[in-house]
Amino acid sequence: MKRNRWMSASLVLALTVSLLAACSGNGGNGGEVNSGGNGKTETESSSGGKKTEVIKLKMWGGVPVEAGPQAVVDAWNAEHPDIQVEYERFVNDDAGNMKLDTALTTGQGADLFVNYAMPRLKQRIDAGQALDLSEFADYNIDEQMGRDASQWKVDGKYYGMPTTRGISFMWLNKDMLDAAGLPIPPADWTWADLREYAKKLKTDATWGLLRHEAIFMNPFNSVLESVGVTRADGTSNLDHPLLKEGFSTWHDMMFADKSTPTYGEQMTSKMPVDTMFLKGESAMLDAGGFIFRNANNLTDNPRTFKIAFATTPRMSADQQGAKAAGGLGDVLSINAKSANKEAAWQFLKWYADGGMLPMAAGGRIPASKSVNGDEAAALLLKGVEDKYDIDSLKKVVFGQFETFVESLPQQVVDIRKAEYEKYLLQQAELDASLAEMAEKHNEFLKQQP
Repeated sequence: MKRNRWMSASLVLALTVSLLAACSGNGGNGGEVNSGGNGKTETESSSGGKKTEVIKLKMWGGVPVEAGPQAVVDAWNAEHPDIQVEYERFVNDDAGNMKLDTALTTGQGADLFVNYAMPRLKQRIDAGQALDLSEFADYNIDEQMGRDASQWKVDGKYYGMPTTRGISFMWLNKDMLDAAGLPIPPADWTWADLREYAKKLKTDATWGLLRHEAIFMNPFNSVLESVGVTRADGTSNLDHPLLKEGFSTWHDMMFADKSTPTYGEQMTSKMPVDTMFLKGESAMLDAGGFIFRNANNLTDNPRTFKIAFATTPRMSADQQGAKAAGGLGDVLSINAKSANKEAAWQFLKWYADGGMLPMAAGGRIPASKSVNGDEAAALLLKGVEDKYDIDSLKKVVFGQFETFVESLPQQVVDIRKAEYEKYLLQQAELDASLAEMAEKHNEFLKQQP
């Protein structure tokens, strides 16, 4: 399904997020003379005499290099000729994470790496790949990042530093909402409301809703935050009635309403949902702040429509204590096997406390209290102030919400995915998929010490 482009409008940001401080300067590399071992090279001094050792680090992250990372490493490299950083991009999906894990396992050069989900981080901790940061005593993560940082502790320790602040939310084509006579949804809307919006907004040329693969399970995880991953008797809650309601609604939107793509169509075609939304091919997009890097790029994604924002809907009006997926994220870890841990730590502190500020233009809002929030907001909106609905942006993108970080072990994430895929691909009935999901989860629970 297709339709056209974006909207116009106005945007100025009054932001209340506690964030980072200034980012560092520019510069160049010394001339390399000889390659040394352990990620080090030798450089010749300007006088042509004494050689100094240059440490070389590689940082892996999921953000395209042109959306901030290159500016970050250029600034660091200019100011630190003795420690030079190279950025390696991996796509934050199953294949991309496998590429990173392979590099970590085989020692292919990954001194620092970003984790975007707790299950991935735990898996890397269990594999001995993420360094326990408590060996460094000169930085207080809790103090710098705030109380939400503790959601990323594992057994009371940090194996990575959360560096950004944000939640997942709904992107709305406000022109399409206005044309359909629909208001921006209230904060307490539900998946049933979302279904009705999608039905009213779909046309022969436009999807009612697109969902980004990275956040497919966020509403379901919010339910588990409310009801618990296990019941009082210690058995699996993956077959909870609210989860059944959510999967059923999503399935009906695909096959009955045809207001959103089928799971199979989206996965096999690797549907670029963010750019499709920005072209006006969908009225709503379920995603997060990472879309800003494309939304603010008017050269590649020109548009005439204004974007508004809404919270991710609750699964049901019966869901109590619903929380938003997000809080702090982009957890930067040091490879436990890196030969240059101290140098990597120096970069990590600099990055978190201001060096990462160029990433704000692409929606990565720094979390450190050392960063000026107004400066981060200005970078996010620079040159596109009229392209967003200001009021909803302030309420949602920079609003204050109770948040959670997904805490399921990666094995359980994989169990759940294998079973819900069968249902969404119409290879099994929902009750059978949920029963199998819960049974395999129970087997996993029995194996735990």
